[in-house]
Amino acid sequence: MARKLVLLLLLASLILAGCQTTPEKKACSQAGPWQSLFDGDSLEGWKASENGDTFSVSDGKIIVAGPRSHLFYVGSVNDANFTNFEFKADVMTTKGSNSGIYFHTEYQESGWPSKGFECQVNTTHSDRKKTGGLYDVQDVIDDAPSVDDQWFHYYIRVEDNHVIIQIDGKTTVDWTQPEDWERSGRRIGQGTFALQGHDPKSVVHYKNIMVRVPPAPMD
Repeated sequence: MARKLVLLLLLASLILAGCQTTPEKKACSQAGPWQSLFDGDSLEGWKASENGDTFSVSDGKIIVAGPRSHLFYVGSVNDANFTNFEFKADVMTTKGSNSGIYFHTEYQESGWPSKGFECQVNTTHSDRKKTGGLYDVQDVIDDAPSVDDQWFHYYIRVEDNHVIIQIDGKTTVDWTQPEDWERSGRRIGQGTFALQGHDPKSVVHYKNIMVRVPPAPMD
């Protein structure tokens, strides 16, 4: 028994040494736990811009319905400041609705967020840029991978300069920011998340909003 314990300890030390010395340190890193950004009962930890009544909570969902507004995460998880992360949420659009999930953004009192990237939420709105696209960067055109009035799973992963978006497990964006990328405000860095209220006719539901920092190693 003692000999087996010594062998196990030796093996563990060799694995740990490999994690410390190989160039692929990220593969040995431990992913953080999934943490909820929404308590299901209130908008605690969130702050809305301009038309705050656009956002409400019912039956464990954030309901977006009203004039343009953006709901920024300002809570305690990671001090509302995210660099590398995994984000997931369940989303449901209704007919003709438009919304979005921003990352690496920051609170602003009015207007469309000037910092960060928008992950599009749009099944049947007239905008040709549909659900699962990285807006104006790598778009999903015309053929939405979502269906109105049905919940779908939205996954966003940012690691260094690499962005992956998946809808119901299917990759819709796999984009690496070029070194010479130049676009005002749209540059991978750090910041918080925001949900978009696009217009009074757009009604969208969100639930099970969670984040993991750091992200799990890629397969």
